[in-house]
Amino acid sequence: MSLEYFFHPQSVAIVGASQTSGKVGYEIVKNIRQGDYAGKVFPVNPKADRIADYPCFADLASIGEVPELVIIVVPAKVVLKIMEQCGALGVKAVVVITAGFKEVGPEGKELEDRLVQIARKHNIRVIGPNCLGVMVPAHQLNASFGGELPLPGGIGYISQSGALLAAILDIAKAGDIGFSSLWSIGNKADIDELDIIRALGEDSNTTVIAGYLESINDGNAFVRETEQISHRKPILLMKSGGTSAGSKAASSHTGSLAGGETVYESAFERAGVIRCDSIKTQFDFAQAFAYQPLPPGDRVAVVTNAGGPGIMSADAIERAGLTFAELSEPTRAKLAEQLPAAANIENPIDVLGDALEDRYAYAMDVVMDDPNVDIVLVLLTPQAMTRANETAQAMADILAKRKDKPVLACFLGADFVVDSLEILRRNRIPFYDSPEAAVRTIRAMADYVRWRNRPQRVVKLFPVNRHRVERVIDRHLRRGLREVGEMESKEILEAYGFVTPQGEIATTAEQAANIADQLDYPVVMKIWSPDIVHKSDVGGVRVGIHSRREVMDAFDLMMYRIPKKMPEADILGVLVQEMCRSGQEVILGMNRDAQFGPLMMFGMGGIFVEVLKDVAFHLAPLTADEARRMLMATRTYKMLQGVRGQEGVDIDVIAEALQRLSQLVTEFPAIQEMDINPFMVGPPGTTPIAVDARISVEKPKNP
Repeated sequence: MSLEYFFHPQSVAIVGASQTSGKVGYEIVKNIRQGDYAGKVFPVNPKADRIADYPCFADLASIGEVPELVIIVVPAKVVLKIMEQCGALGVKAVVVITAGFKEVGPEGKELEDRLVQIARKHNIRVIGPNCLGVMVPAHQLNASFGGELPLPGGIGYISQSGALLAAILDIAKAGDIGFSSLWSIGNKADIDELDIIRALGEDSNTTVIAGYLESINDGNAFVRETEQISHRKPILLMKSGGTSAGSKAASSHTGSLAGGETVYESAFERAGVIRCDSIKTQFDFAQAFAYQPLPPGDRVAVVTNAGGPGIMSADAIERAGLTFAELSEPTRAKLAEQLPAAANIENPIDVLGDALEDRYAYAMDVVMDDPNVDIVLVLLTPQAMTRANETAQAMADILAKRKDKPVLACFLGADFVVDSLEILRRNRIPFYDSPEAAVRTIRAMADYVRWRNRPQRVVKLFPVNRHRVERVIDRHLRRGLREVGEMESKEILEAYGFVTPQGEIATTAEQAANIADQLDYPVVMKIWSPDIVHKSDVGGVRVGIHSRREVMDAFDLMMYRIPKKMPEADILGVLVQEMCRSGQEVILGMNRDAQFGPLMMFGMGGIFVEVLKDVAFHLAPLTADEARRMLMATRTYKMLQGVRGQEGVDIDVIAEALQRLSQLVTEFPAIQEMDINPFMVGPPGTTPIAVDARISVEKPKNP
């Protein structure tokens, strides 16, 4: 069912309407009246005749027709009765304002579960409970107790917090920011964030989707569907509560490094969602996206009447990774024709402190014609000759005629520029209180355009031996074993095209020496126990062993010391394997997030991964381009390429390994965590080796 009855109902009933000013039931009726809503309004209160000039009804049935939207404001214990009445009448859209449901504990959750059951039985869609309500300025509907209806505009807003939405409304009123609709979703018992985002994606009055979320119900569906919607409309979200709630004692490096913030960042990046760190940043971005065209690229030109702010903006542009536009020769020639000799005709274009509106307008017009410029930032400082109001109007006149490139303004000052800011606001020119804030917005716009223009995602599937992996995993699941041993982990990797070192497990010193003789020296020895994850921490790893005698001594020493350090560990023997003599150590890993699925990790490997924490994450499945960008996101990427005459490693084989691992964990949801550490990679033409690996499995909760 669509959400049309929430967007544009022809009639609204308020069950629990009150005659007492200050009560929620009164404020909602009053807000509907003051918003000039054109539909029918039915306050329901058996003890009142009229509320806010509307005639009252004793109950829903006595209205005589089926209201298209019902707002429920009665006590929590009465809500279910009203929901049943809605179902009997055939009501299809309900907003439950009332609190006292799952947010208050188990009894409230049980009440909320019953509310949902009633809604499902009668095919009713529900917003709330425990919410502020719904506002649709495009249709003059204020079905909320959030205060005055904001101006109509292109921003559709969704909030999981009613209190935050009330603050946003106040900020919007002060800044004359317009909205298509605003949604307080509260407990999300039925309609959740994705339902609203879908609806806003289809809403013709909405050009930008923004919101505040504390949780996401279905991570996979969220990523999949917002990725499609983001191609049509920008989505700007604040997300709180990102610290990992499920920080079970992660046994893998990937698990310990991948917190809740990391997975949300990765999910938003995949879906093209622009994450905002504050209300101010969100409104900064939203105004630019709502009011200005998207830039064709990231080349920024600055027009200023003062050198200092111009330099500040140049610094901010460079730090943001944007391109400082190089003006064409014809542009510089045109600027030189009309600007004073002392003016700077290079970017940033300094029109000098005595510039009036005509000089600003000329410079803007010329620069916007330059094919090397994608976006223009206009800076103004309040100097003696400055005419801020006239300059703002000149900008508005230019932009009224041309919509090909975005223009942002930064008028520095306070009282001197306050009236000019009103002119900019009225003419939908985004303005900012600092060059840095303006450049941060430009970066968001450029990143969004780059994301929309990216090649279509194509995930390569490699030929693999799935049956071999199924046998190993099924055996562990049947026995209730979470940790997969190193030898079996390597068996899984080999089935997916990885090369691992040769080796065998020894249970005696003599056997260990015989294995080493067959492998050739030097060899590596590792304690073999399902209870010891980080072997080096207990002295369970020896490398560079060159003789039979050393092998036997190392075996005896491990079997003597380690049981004393970990008496509860079940020690099965010692793994003796060939030693990889050279190469760069990197780590490949995965941690399965309960909401978003497998989160891939890449970083520098060996013992330094948790010390340096130079790692990059991305949601699986990975494309070749995404795998390479994971490598490039690390600070040590240049080391992999080769520095100071040292030969680089084979970047392509690392990217392919990440894709193979991505395929493995996507195809086997029982794999919860895994690391390949170190993954030894050499120069192009050499074979990479998965030296060590660990895998954790458990039966998928939703197979």
